[in-house]
Amino acid sequence: MTRNDGLTNGLSSLPSGVWALGFTSLFMDTSSELVHSLLPVFLATVLGASMTTIGVLEGAAEAMAAITKVFSGTLSDYLGKRKLLVVLGYGLGAATKPVFPLATSVASVFGARFVDRIGKGIRGAPRDALVADLTAPEVRGAAYGLRQSLDTVGAVIGPLLAVGLMALLASDIRAVFWAATLPAVLSVLLLVVAVREPKRSERTRVRQTITVTDVGRLPARYWLIVVLGGVFTMARFSEAFLVLRAASVGLSAAWVPLVLVTMNVTYALSAYPAGVAADRMSRRTLLALGLGALIGADLVLAAATRTVVVFVGVALWGLHMGLTQGLLATLVAAAAPADLRGTAFGLFNLASGVVLLLASVVAGLLWSRVGPSATFLAGAIFTAIALAGLVRMSPERQSLPPASDVLQGAAMSSSRQRTW
Repeated sequence: MTRNDGLTNGLSSLPSGVWALGFTSLFMDTSSELVHSLLPVFLATVLGASMTTIGVLEGAAEAMAAITKVFSGTLSDYLGKRKLLVVLGYGLGAATKPVFPLATSVASVFGARFVDRIGKGIRGAPRDALVADLTAPEVRGAAYGLRQSLDTVGAVIGPLLAVGLMALLASDIRAVFWAATLPAVLSVLLLVVAVREPKRSERTRVRQTITVTDVGRLPARYWLIVVLGGVFTMARFSEAFLVLRAASVGLSAAWVPLVLVTMNVTYALSAYPAGVAADRMSRRTLLALGLGALIGADLVLAAATRTVVVFVGVALWGLHMGLTQGLLATLVAAAAPADLRGTAFGLFNLASGVVLLLASVVAGLLWSRVGPSATFLAGAIFTAIALAGLVRMSPERQSLPPASDVLQGAAMSSSRQRTW
């Protein structure tokens, strides 16, 4: 079987619910990235926010999303239901979109961003757990890769719409923000109509109570994945700084959204193949490749003096995301017991979100006090430390069984054994 045949067969074996969740993500990300691709410039030029303020805002918003994921993931395990929470989360995201064009202060933007990220937090862990509920273990990497790719296609469409609308509307950012409401509403409608949650009898056992003692059942390999995710996040602060980096070398506000287009094109193109690869090859190697791409991105962005160089760095950043984000979700799903899957995703995202807050604040402070190059050099240093630690880990000690063996409790076949 050729590589292309493998990718195609993987797509055809995925259930319709996974596709619907992917397109739900696509529409919401189109809406969100239409706003977010212009928001840092809007904050800095229209509302007069400092770089430190932007770093705190972005980091705090993402940290809130991560904290919320813990509770929503655990609640979905307790209820044995995911879709209701997913709909609530996407609904909150849609409800915040009209606030951005009406904002007259940093506080109002912060409030809208805060609620939007709460919505993201509510939907995130239950949605990721629902993907696992809907798919067979042997195609779970492909399922996460597909959802992430479709999500990222939306993240490409959104900034492209922003560029077109900025040209059409004479760079009126507020008017452009209004266009974000339509895809957000479509996202919620698609989710309600097209995604059917599996009946409880179709799932692996689901518990009715979740306690602190239950969290202790999460295996050591899961907590190692949490630590790795945190280290990766410390090296990868908010993408708002990519937008600001392009503006710092002279890219006009009307064209700034192309930064996120570039990042998300490489992200979308690499996420699904990386997800398929996670089902078939060394996950440890994929993580190392992703960290290498991030080091390259940080070094290029630190040295950039022209917009074309910034775009090269941004493309490498997107490649890093494609290689690592779906893979980390696959590892969490494989390591966690089925009845604690929502909780596991919530705790993982909590750790990553808290670290993202710290990383974004540090990035903003370095930018304000030293300069943009220092921000990206610090990212490269953190990434190099993470890569060195990953390389030094003993593969024999860090063996991860295939997802099907984790969920079914079967002995690992020597022909399928992988290390990461």
